[in-house]
Amino acid sequence: MHSGINISQTDARPMYLQIMEQIRQRIAAGDWAAGKELPSIRALAADLRVSVITVKRAYLDLESMGVIVTRQGKGSFVAEGGPAGEIHLAQLDEHLSAAAELARHIGLSPDELAERLRRVRDKQ
Repeated sequence: MHSGINISQTDARPMYLQIMEQIRQRIAAGDWAAGKELPSIRALAADLRVSVITVKRAYLDLESMGVIVTRQGKGSFVAEGGPAGEIHLAQLDEHLSAAAELARHIGLSPDELAERLRRVRDKQ
């Protein structure tokens, strides 16, 4: 089973984080629906040419976040109950944190940042 996940050797982030991010993106985009079986840890490790420990860490972290569930002897699956919405909110928080940091760097007040956000949202 080809996962469609790609690891970049030039990415400064650890490989397990790259795996987690791409799985979260696929779920958030609706490519992987609730209940979809994920590749086995061994199969994904072989596909990506990384250690089993790397994939296991990604799966364990995703499971602790409620994004996937693992059923003993059955495999790992996208969790039921809509973690996609939570993933979208987490991604939004990441973008907002970056925007807040940039605003601080250029000297924008919280009110000025909020006003800029309102203008951008209203353009949509």
